[in-house]
Amino acid sequence: MIDISKDKSKLQVEIIHGFLKTSYWAKGRTIEEVKRTIEHCLCYGVYLNEKQIGFARIATDYTVFAYLMDVFILEDYRGQGYSKQLIAKVVADEELKSCKVWMLKTADAHGLYKQFGFTELKHPEKVMERLL
Repeated sequence: MIDISKDKSKLQVEIIHGFLKTSYWAKGRTIEEVKRTIEHCLCYGVYLNEKQIGFARIATDYTVFAYLMDVFILEDYRGQGYSKQLIAKVVADEELKSCKVWMLKTADAHGLYKQFGFTELKHPEKVMERLL
């Protein structure tokens, strides 16, 4: 049985950094950057026997907008439904219930997120980004 917690004091930053620094979306992110992102976001740790095996964070104003980022389950623990449990917990969070706009970027997990109502952009012509 996994535990999913928003208690930042339980987060095992070394595990989070170890995964993110080699991921396709956060390759090279420093531990200082990981700590700063945790400090400024709503975070969810996934734990099995008190060992962190997964993570997700949300950049949000808690009223209108929620941006889901840095979602992962460590490779050794995949295929057991933990990512579904994590996303279910995130989208059902009472703190985010008034958020009407949710966004994320993913290159490889569309099937997971579609189960929770995420779709391709309905009006991509209205969305812009600035990449540095």
